[in-house]
Amino acid sequence: MFTPFCHILMLCLEKILLQCIIQSRTLSGADAINALRPFYFAVHPDFFGQHPKEREVNENSLKRLNGYLENLQKPGFRSFKPTQLTFYVREREPNSSNVQESFSTSGFRAVSFTLHTRDLLSTVLDILNSCSLSTEHVQSLNVNSQPHKEAKSALNRPIKWDKTYYSFTGFKDPEEDLEQAQRVETTLTYVRWQRSWGIAHRCSQLHSLGRLVQQRPEVVKNVKGRTVVFTDRSGMSAAGHIMLGTMDVHHHWTKIFERLPNYYKLQKRLLFLEDRISQLLGGIQVIYIEELQPLLTLEEYYETLDSFCNKLLDSRLRFHPHSLRGLQMILESDRYTPSLHEFGHFTIPTVCDPATLQWFIVAKAQEARENLKRKEEMMITEKELIGTSTEKFSLDRLYKEPSVSSAQMIDCCKRLLEESLPYLQGMHLCISHFYSVLQDGDLCIPWNWKS
Repeated sequence: MFTPFCHILMLCLEKILLQCIIQSRTLSGADAINALRPFYFAVHPDFFGQHPKEREVNENSLKRLNGYLENLQKPGFRSFKPTQLTFYVREREPNSSNVQESFSTSGFRAVSFTLHTRDLLSTVLDILNSCSLSTEHVQSLNVNSQPHKEAKSALNRPIKWDKTYYSFTGFKDPEEDLEQAQRVETTLTYVRWQRSWGIAHRCSQLHSLGRLVQQRPEVVKNVKGRTVVFTDRSGMSAAGHIMLGTMDVHHHWTKIFERLPNYYKLQKRLLFLEDRISQLLGGIQVIYIEELQPLLTLEEYYETLDSFCNKLLDSRLRFHPHSLRGLQMILESDRYTPSLHEFGHFTIPTVCDPATLQWFIVAKAQEARENLKRKEEMMITEKELIGTSTEKFSLDRLYKEPSVSSAQMIDCCKRLLEESLPYLQGMHLCISHFYSVLQDGDLCIPWNWKS
């Protein structure tokens, strides 16, 4: 006899709660990037080589915009500040709008607008409308507007053809593309993607990187052993990863590789600042958690640490040496009061009063140690349950989204293990916050699924 949850899974591939996906998730990160392609091509700094002032304005505005988009996708991120941006847009189309526009004779116009939206779809539409760009292609991303038959076919898992099919038809085998792209990955460095892009998108980016390696092998010699992240902006992240913007051209990537020696020098200075802050605060470790903090470049994070360190030096706080060793803290520039996270690390505002900071850390030190110990225990339990669930249901892969906590994953796996789910055999199962099927066929279910 099937349980109600089994029945849900059987219907999932046909319906997947289409309205729930669009209303709760709006656009995925990859969809947002695709939807903004006309905008990126209209404002990309590389097209403003003969106009250095406008190029600089667009570079700075793109950095702020990408940071805004990143924050929209941060799990639990709720602190949004209105962000005013100015872009010079190519191929002007005089069109009335509610934004401030000024036209020049150089083939581009200045557009200023303020972002205060809290989801990707609204943000993408605001950007395109502000720049008088078409939004018709965005509407096509909305699966609710497609007939049920089309939605059903789009959600089916891709067919895996035998090798003889490609030999007979002459079509290109996507697995060969993936294998070739993976050779680039393994011979170069560690490679990550910031979003759950499909195999085709990943292969495209790796092919681009592979061509650059072949054409300019001298510029990537400093990359080996480093993590490369394909994301929305180029540079080096606060975590020390090399970021390659997916909308940037090879020329921009080459510049990043050429600047790596300077980035490494700045990274050493940053590590020195973290050690200095640790010494001033009794041995507490300063860390940066990508999943929980806003996306920062290495330069931005260095400025944050430098300002905070100078503030501590001026206050002359006194902590007993090594009294807080084993504890952790992160710095936040958009908070005003310190807090203790359930994972055991302190969240310290950069503007926090030194006396308040000292009192809070000392008062919460024991609780922080207990939280850290509980976190380690939960991570061990989570890993064991993932292994047990993968084996029981013969899954090819079981994983979770970064926004799903260890406690939520543990609860989900325990309840899954109570079920009989033969339809999961051979599948990729992602624990998320909603029902959906990803481009590559991965099945997503909410961690708090209901029987």
